[in-house]
Amino acid sequence: MLKGISPLISPELLKIIAEMGHGDELVFGDGNFPAVTCAQRLVRADGHTIPALLDAILPLFPLDYAVDYSAVLMAYNTGEEPKVWSKYREKLKAYPEGNKQLLAIERFTFYERAKSAYCVVTTAEAEKFANLIIRKGIISLN
Repeated sequence: MLKGISPLISPELLKIIAEMGHGDELVFGDGNFPAVTCAQRLVRADGHTIPALLDAILPLFPLDYAVDYSAVLMAYNTGEEPKVWSKYREKLKAYPEGNKQLLAIERFTFYERAKSAYCVVTTAEAEKFANLIIRKGIISLN
C-alpha cells in the first residue's frame, strides 16, 4: 500500500498508468464492453464504477493538451444522453486539460479505437454507453 494512492488502483493498474507515454489511451469499459476481445492489455477492476476509478486515477494521470477533447465516449443510440456522462464532465473539468468537449464516436469505431489503446480497464459500471477513453498527456518537470 502507498500513501496518496487510492486503494481502487490495483498494483497492475498503477504499473500500466506509470508506463504509458504521451498520446497513449486508456479505455474504461462498462460491464457490457467486450474488453477481452478488444484489449492488448487488460486490467480488471471488478466491483468498481468508472466515476470512482476516475476519482482515483485523474490525480495521477495528466490529460493530453494536444487534442480538442477531454475524453472519447461511445455514442448512444437512445433518446437521452447517459446520466454518467455528466459525472465524467464534472470529474474531468477539475484537472488541467479536462474542461474540453467530450468526443462521442460510433460504437464500432469506438471498438476499433479500443483495440489500439494501450490498455482496457474492465469495470462493474452498469449504465449503458458508459465506455470512456482518456488520453495521457505530459508532466512538465520544470
